[in-house]
Amino acid sequence: MTEENKQEQEEKPEQMKIEEENPLEKWEPKTKLGKMVKEGKIKNLDEILERGWKIREPEIVDWLEPNMKSELILIGGRTGKGGGQQRIPIRITAVVKKSGKRFRMSAMAVVGNEKGIVGVGFGKAKEARLAVEKAIRKAKLNLIKVKMGCGSWECNCGEPHSIPYKSEGKSGSVRAIIMPAPKGVGLVVDDETKKLMRLAGIKDIWSKTFGSTTTRFNLIKAYFNALKNLHAYQRGKK
Repeated sequence: MTEENKQEQEEKPEQMKIEEENPLEKWEPKTKLGKMVKEGKIKNLDEILERGWKIREPEIVDWLEPNMKSELILIGGRTGKGGGQQRIPIRITAVVKKSGKRFRMSAMAVVGNEKGIVGVGFGKAKEARLAVEKAIRKAKLNLIKVKMGCGSWECNCGEPHSIPYKSEGKSGSVRAIIMPAPKGVGLVVDDETKKLMRLAGIKDIWSKTFGSTTTRFNLIKAYFNALKNLHAYQRGKK
């Protein structure tokens, strides 16, 4: 056996030991809720949201829902090749100072498990990557439990494919109204709002909007508030 073969055999065991470490294994909870989650006393997000507990650590969501999905909202714009405006997920703002321009990146993210849990977050940073990470992190801290059902008189199937009744939300100048729809209608909303509804697990819905809907930030937030307000209404009561 040559010396090169011996070196290869000695190096292989060392390479086998090198494995990707899970960052959650090094997670040390700082809140009481985080400690309860890591100890196994709480096993799902539904229990946390139903009790109204505030999530202050995004690792709690990663621990309980490792398959949580995320989408970026196209809140920014830039000049396209043929003129006009092209939508991008990063909004760039600039402040002019004596030493020159200072740029700031903003991003808006939606996270959800497609089973009734969804959250929206907004992040700012000097770099686009950091802005996206901050937006996703804040979205995980802003989760809500969406009330699902079938409130359409045209359907009445009893399955949770839509919402149980009409709801309304507002943000800035934008007012959004969502209404239950029968099976097969789909998501009757704009493309960016479809990301929110899809991650929330809603398959069929009607909607109306009023105000400056071109401002994507207020539009998504208005729809998110409408989903949140589903718990504020009860059928047969004003």
